[in-house]
Amino acid sequence: MNLFRKIFARTYQFCFHLALPVLPYREPVCLNSVLEIACEMKKKGIQKPLLVTDSYLRNSGATKELEDSLLKAGISYAVYDQTRANPTADNVENAKKVYLQEHCDSLIAFGGGSAMDCAKAVGALVRYPKRNLEKIRGNLKIWRKLPPFFAVPTTAGTGSEVTVTAVITDEEKKYKYTMNAFPLISHYVVMDAKVTYTLPKHLTATTGMDALTHAVEAYIGRSTSKETRRLCKEAVKLVLENVQTAYYEPTNYEARTNMLQAAYKAGIAFSKSYVGYIHAVAHSLGGQYNVPHGLANAVLLPIFLEEYGSAIHKKLYQLACYAEIANKEDSYEAGAKKLIDKIKDLNKNMQIPTTISGILSKDIPTMAKHADQEGNPLYPVPILWNAKELERFYHMVSEESVVCT
Repeated sequence: MNLFRKIFARTYQFCFHLALPVLPYREPVCLNSVLEIACEMKKKGIQKPLLVTDSYLRNSGATKELEDSLLKAGISYAVYDQTRANPTADNVENAKKVYLQEHCDSLIAFGGGSAMDCAKAVGALVRYPKRNLEKIRGNLKIWRKLPPFFAVPTTAGTGSEVTVTAVITDEEKKYKYTMNAFPLISHYVVMDAKVTYTLPKHLTATTGMDALTHAVEAYIGRSTSKETRRLCKEAVKLVLENVQTAYYEPTNYEARTNMLQAAYKAGIAFSKSYVGYIHAVAHSLGGQYNVPHGLANAVLLPIFLEEYGSAIHKKLYQLACYAEIANKEDSYEAGAKKLIDKIKDLNKNMQIPTTISGILSKDIPTMAKHADQEGNPLYPVPILWNAKELERFYHMVSEESVVCT
């Protein structure tokens, strides 16, 4: 990256860092069970929510307890259950149509980050009826308060329930874009470990590593605060100690609860201190090939940490010491290596691959350009790289060692 672009990026990031204490971030009200949603709605006079979920969760009966409790409380509701793993602009538009046609007045997102991102975008479009997604994408384009928004995370990874971000896929352009605005934070979040019991093992693994990526990227970045550093450390320790247990013992209540807490803490941390190039590259892979976000992050995490090298050794050492996998006698480099090795071991033990299939060399420049546009100048990364420099990471995770045409 040329010098002038570096200066602009660091100045931009510094200004955001200075503004951090006064930004209107808020935390949602926490509920302990989906059964509490109906009670809160009755208190607030909410009459008809739109339940945003996916067909797998609905057909498996995961939403039944929630739906039954709403009906028992005399609250009618509408359902949009076609949310895709990487929610698309069509998902959002179709869900908005249901919201308007059914005269809904609130939103319940039941699922992982995809359901929550879809619901966030619906809420934003409802409040800006004369705008489309193109006009509210980017940073701080949304200022109006969303309809009452309840988030029920069924994965412990995205942290979307507490973030200012929604990620939507443009299928036509094969591109993921983000919306970042403070009103996108949910008003209520349900921390109910029981709804995560039926999460498939591979999603338990990849969404758990997604939470770890949030915490690590926020910590090694240059826009941290005392609060976000604390949250990152706590989240990293919780993931390292619990994700493998949740993977092998899916109904372990303590492990599942701890993972929900980890995702929540990491979500707050990266909303305030941002993520980095791992997310930018992962988003581009998701947009181009529909690679699940958690999987992309899990594969990319140890690679980026090694490539950042000595620029982050001290911070990784600090995380390793807090998680009790390194000690004060270790050098910064040795402590960092212990953390990276731990991450690699977790990936291996949970059958997460080291590469991503289907990457074509001809697509890499375009994906790297998208990653560059997302990451620069916003993300306060340890080392600044441009699109050309980011291309090597796609080659590093590609299964193909030859040029594909």
